[in-house]
Amino acid sequence: MNLMNQAFCQCCGMPMTDEFYGTNAGGGRNEDYCKYCFKDGAFTFQGSMEEMIQLCVPHMTAANPGMSEEEARQRMQAWFPTLKRWKKQ
Repeated sequence: MNLMNQAFCQCCGMPMTDEFYGTNAGGGRNEDYCKYCFKDGAFTFQGSMEEMIQLCVPHMTAANPGMSEEEARQRMQAWFPTLKRWKKQ
């Protein structure tokens, strides 16, 4: 996988592949958000960025053997503010 061209969900940071894209209100594919974060044109998760990070820590550590929960949390705390959903206007 070429990470330079890899798309990531702009809410949870999950790597995107064809089966993971969310849907717009008309049913079309949403290019920014995954199906777990965005469905039928609306966000499915209504919590804060910190709450999203808390939900994502177990997934990040499971996908990266040897990564501690604290390391996963620190990486997400640095990265998530750059994602569209959490970026300050």
